[in-house]
Amino acid sequence: MEKLADANSHFALDFFQELKKPTGNVFFSPFSISSALAMVALGARGNTASQLLKTLHFDDVEDFHSKFHTLNSKINRSNAPYILKVANRLYGEKTYNFLSVSKISELLPEGSINEMTKLVLVNAVYFKGNWEKPFKEGDTNDKPFRLNKREKKNVKMMFMKEKLPFRYIPECKCRVLELPYKGKDLSMIILLPDDIEDNSTGLEQLEQQLTLKKLQEWTQPQNMNSRWDINVHLPKFQLEENYDLKPYFSALGLIDMFERGKANLSGMSGSPDLYVSKIVHKSFLEVNEVGTEAAAATGATFVPCCLPLEENFNADHPFLFFIRHNPTNTILFLGRFASP
Repeated sequence: MEKLADANSHFALDFFQELKKPTGNVFFSPFSISSALAMVALGARGNTASQLLKTLHFDDVEDFHSKFHTLNSKINRSNAPYILKVANRLYGEKTYNFLSVSKISELLPEGSINEMTKLVLVNAVYFKGNWEKPFKEGDTNDKPFRLNKREKKNVKMMFMKEKLPFRYIPECKCRVLELPYKGKDLSMIILLPDDIEDNSTGLEQLEQQLTLKKLQEWTQPQNMNSRWDINVHLPKFQLEENYDLKPYFSALGLIDMFERGKANLSGMSGSPDLYVSKIVHKSFLEVNEVGTEAAAATGATFVPCCLPLEENFNADHPFLFFIRHNPTNTILFLGRFASP
């Protein structure tokens, strides 16, 4: 299970490095995308299978499909104090004889299915969770959010003062805050640079340094300090993103699956010319005083204790965030909030 969680997290950061190239907002579910492609990998053979396994970092994960089933069961347990639903669908052109045929919902943008379409993969995940310690609506006020060194936009800025897991990372001048959801199985973890020091969003240094090893080290519970009162200023925000994933996968080396004549999906259909023409990933996130609603169709450094046991976490400029399932260390969602 640990190897699968690491593989998913490696893939999450790889994919983020592709999605982040424009400096705007980013939001996606690497968990959802990985689970969808794991389904395709079952029917892939030859070089197509090799590229899939390498891109998803599944090379060292034995029996990944059954492990995904177990992981899904752990994350989506029936008595969980949150809602998390994952669905994957393959849409095939009707004349193909598929080993498994499913209907598709209205997740596909109009015009993305036509008579030339052979195989479209759609994945969706929905999440709704309430904060363990909610923000008070009466403490929310209009405040400026700095997009860069020159531009600002007003946001509804939430506020709370609570003891929360916090850490400062001197090497990238960054603050890390964990906001647990009810039950504490899930958390939103926010990485906030001290200030905007570059000529774009202020996230360049952090994004360049971000690796799985560092992310895990920075956010391990034993490396966080939960004894201090944290003055948290966090915008209410919504993100809605729609991605055609094909070009991003091509950049990561997953190429054959999308090319007629090269794709080998013979474990899915006997037709030799079957290939994936599109992968659609639609994602939505809302963060407010009560909690989060999200849908997608994928060495400790402590300040000496003689200082006041209080810290400020003022997210009035761009930040990175992810939603993690803590018992399995699985990244469910990953994003960058750069502009309201």
